[in-house]
Amino acid sequence: MLLAEIFQGLGENAFRELLAQISIGKLKTYRIYEAVKVRMHLTKLNAETLRKVEPRLWDRISQGEEALAAELSQAILVSKLDVVIEVLNYLGIPHNEGFFEKDTDLPALLPEGWQAKVYEEFKGQHSPALLAFYVNHLAKEATDGAAALFLPKEAPAA
Repeated sequence: MLLAEIFQGLGENAFRELLAQISIGKLKTYRIYEAVKVRMHLTKLNAETLRKVEPRLWDRISQGEEALAAELSQAILVSKLDVVIEVLNYLGIPHNEGFFEKDTDLPALLPEGWQAKVYEEFKGQHSPALLAFYVNHLAKEATDGAAALFLPKEAPAA
């Protein structure tokens, strides 16, 4: 599973919701603002331009532009590191402020049915689109892309 496929599977409404959760301040804090802006082909990146270019970004994601999907994923996840940390803590995955070591044996740390458990645990506290995105992103990381797309029963896709 590729990152673009995760976005595609969740649908355009979820994509729009995820873009709205990007924090420009967090992008600057983590020094990825310029990289994200360039990958989006923008001269200025703020909440308004992000909202305006959503249809164009969705078109690029729909065409499978994986480099854009990777930049957007990073932007979304650093913007919502609090959720990442909560999920990793819930799963008992060792991390450093939401970032785990690349040699971490994720499959060994993920119990059977973990995606549904995480979704159910946090769905009342966080955006369903964000939760669905993150459990799929983590599954991709854990399986080097071999995981199937997880869509909760009340899927955020539309």
